[in-house]
Amino acid sequence: MRSNLLHIVFLATFLTICCGKVQAQELPAKSLNVSRTQKDTLTVSLPTTTVDTSKKGSVEPKKSVLEDIVRRKAKGYERMNQKTKQLTLYDEAELYYQDVELTAGIIVMNYETNEVSAGRIKDSTGTLTQRPVFKQGTNVVEPDSIRFNTKTKKVIIYNSRSQQGELNFISEIAKRENDSVYFLSRTKFTTSEDIDNPEYYFLAQKAKFVPKKKVVVGFTNMYIADVPTPIAVPFAFFPMTTKSQSGVLIPTFNDTNNRGYSLQNGGYYFAISDYLDLKLTGDYFTNGSYGIRAETNYALRYKFRGNVNFRYENQVFSERGFPDYSRTTLYNIQWSHAQDGKSNPNSRFSASVNLGSSQFFQSSFNQLAAASRLNNTLASSVSYSKTFNWEPQVNITLSATHSQNTQSQAINMTLPTFNASMDRVFPFAPKEGIKKGFFQNINFQYNVLGENRINTTDSLFFKPEMFRDAQAGMRHSIPINTNIKLFKYFSVPFNVNYNEVWYIKTINRRFDQDLNQVVEREVGGFDSFRTYNFSTGLGTTIYGTYDFGDKGKLKAIRHVMRPTVSYNYTPSFDRYYDTYATDASGNMQKEYTRFENGIYGAPQRNYSNVLGFQLSNTFEAKVTDKDSTKTEYKKIMLLNNLNFQTGYDISADSLRWSPVRVSGSTLLFKEKMNVNLAATLDPYSINAAGRRINTFNIDNGGSLFRLTSANVTMNYSFDSNFGNKKNNAAGEENQRNGGREDDLFGTATDFGDRRKSQFDEDDEDTKPLELYAADIPWDLTLAYSLTYSNDRRQSEITGNSIMASGNLTLTPKWKIGASTGYDFVQKGITYTQLRFERDLLSWRMDFTWVPIDIYKSWGFFIGIKSGMLSDIKWERQSLPDGGRR
Repeated sequence: MRSNLLHIVFLATFLTICCGKVQAQELPAKSLNVSRTQKDTLTVSLPTTTVDTSKKGSVEPKKSVLEDIVRRKAKGYERMNQKTKQLTLYDEAELYYQDVELTAGIIVMNYETNEVSAGRIKDSTGTLTQRPVFKQGTNVVEPDSIRFNTKTKKVIIYNSRSQQGELNFISEIAKRENDSVYFLSRTKFTTSEDIDNPEYYFLAQKAKFVPKKKVVVGFTNMYIADVPTPIAVPFAFFPMTTKSQSGVLIPTFNDTNNRGYSLQNGGYYFAISDYLDLKLTGDYFTNGSYGIRAETNYALRYKFRGNVNFRYENQVFSERGFPDYSRTTLYNIQWSHAQDGKSNPNSRFSASVNLGSSQFFQSSFNQLAAASRLNNTLASSVSYSKTFNWEPQVNITLSATHSQNTQSQAINMTLPTFNASMDRVFPFAPKEGIKKGFFQNINFQYNVLGENRINTTDSLFFKPEMFRDAQAGMRHSIPINTNIKLFKYFSVPFNVNYNEVWYIKTINRRFDQDLNQVVEREVGGFDSFRTYNFSTGLGTTIYGTYDFGDKGKLKAIRHVMRPTVSYNYTPSFDRYYDTYATDASGNMQKEYTRFENGIYGAPQRNYSNVLGFQLSNTFEAKVTDKDSTKTEYKKIMLLNNLNFQTGYDISADSLRWSPVRVSGSTLLFKEKMNVNLAATLDPYSINAAGRRINTFNIDNGGSLFRLTSANVTMNYSFDSNFGNKKNNAAGEENQRNGGREDDLFGTATDFGDRRKSQFDEDDEDTKPLELYAADIPWDLTLAYSLTYSNDRRQSEITGNSIMASGNLTLTPKWKIGASTGYDFVQKGITYTQLRFERDLLSWRMDFTWVPIDIYKSWGFFIGIKSGMLSDIKWERQSLPDGGRR
């Protein structure tokens, strides 16, 4: 019985393909002989007839007609007719039988024929109310009326309403013949939330439904606002399953000026398992261009999750024979892997890969990622780390990194990098208690770093030439540290660092008599050098407070200074240096070290004694809180930091003082504006050639310091609620492609899935906007940058630009956004993007426009939001001319 009734629910929940409206039937309340008081709960069961089975010819006891207890109640009346074997419940009727829950205006149950009927009743105005609700387990059906037989398993449902996933179904008549086959008449389905008045639906005249397997429909037509459209199919087949299903991805038709007509993003989706899927899509243009993409997502609960994207494009620009004809091959590989931290705390693996052709994001005909194309760097990292909980603890990391400049097309890789470190060891400290004194604080570590570095270009990537000039090395370091306290207020650290570097390749330089020039050749084999240095310092913290009294709101300003004096000594390691002749006579000699081309550098030729001076400052104010109930003062940070740093080289013959570096930052306007500033002050003057000379600038007729460079950056992000602006929906895609996480450079558009919004997605707990909202939500991000250069007394502004990005919700259904900027040095508008979006309830429409710049383009999309009907869409785009510069 349970499985039979469950099929009834699956019938209405997957009533596939559109319905018209038919006047619901009212089931009359017949007068029965038995009456019960309202809201009474009655257990109904028929008595059994028993006989003496010990006698010959005896018969089996007659079973009760009902197979389970019936619980019911009604607000109007309840009547039971023993003659007709009918139970009638009227007005807010409820019936509970086995695992079935049925509520309706009227319910009639014939417990002799096992038939149950339910329908609506009329109220005082003659309106049909109290629609039946049939529930079995988690499945719910809401028809106008329903009639089913618990024995024969046949069901007839009139104007049922149900939901399956994102789809809502309405069917005029549904009939079940057996356990697994349903026949449907005039059925409509839609993703609209308003199932009674959907803004669109698909209407199928006939359908055959097999629960959990398939739906086969006849002629199906699309309706918008109850108006039929020319969009129709003669028949269709829908596989039904609760699991992911493989299927064809319908391509999008488009045309371009320089590549002709195209079919884009067509392919096939493979639902491999619950833990892995694969999507293969491609593009084809009539001029011969094509693209292939593969995207897979994988996950194992409580273990890891990730995805891999591979994109390859063979781009043909213009037509063969034309002067602007060209052919380009582009590719991009993205891999993201994250491990659940609880799966194995001592062993971790992570990956964040974004590598490929330098011009991919500038030229791709399937990606419109403004923030990525304006970014100059692609970076990747794959690492595995292991922690050994020994005494002391040891950490080992094996990783590979990649950095790529898309402008110069230079690629730097470490393939691989090995790093091991041992935790600090205090050999003279007690096992328990506080470490006191110079000796007890002595500690040392051991670190080893091994790398294989590859420097190449985009054109040589993964070619034999890429590995030919690879450099490898290993560096061992043992830092020994301790510290003491002087006069309770001064901290004095002592540091000794020992380093040993191993190389497998060095150089040899000599004068070649035959070539009459100095030649350099590589020398293979193991070689090494060892260095050490010593450093110490003196630091303290000074607190100062200026009290303004109790009259004003400003009560006090607190100033914290942290002055530090450091000393670093590095001896000369001239034993690692050799000489070579620069001419045939051999009189001219020049020094060099065979390690100078190594990845960790070479040992220092000259010793150095450097004094370092640093002063950091913070300023904080105490003010009266606006909340009069609070007794404590409110703290406001006036200046997060203001730092001064310079150095003095005791061993240098000239130019002993280093330039003074000044940097600072603060937060304004309730910590919504971030201000950073930096400047370089040089105490020395320069000559006519622009080189520093050993003459103080003040002695050369100038000021005490010469401002050589300065820069200021400001960022201000806020919204209509005066809160921090959230990242837009495309922020993750921007960041994944190597761009910014905000939308100052516009939002990313993936033509493979245009259903994603360009704007902030509403939080689950965000209250929907009213039709006429008094507040208009908006957000705004501003960024300003100013750079000044004067290292050669040119005194010019080398950078001066402002950027802005804002989004505005004009109405609950209309959103607009823009990203733009202005460069005051180049005197031109920077990259500009305009965004428009219309929420059409179950549909979404957007328009993206880049009106100026070499990347000018536009794109239009309208389609159903639901992923189940994502192929119901129309989109057009005009891409940049191959992303050419």
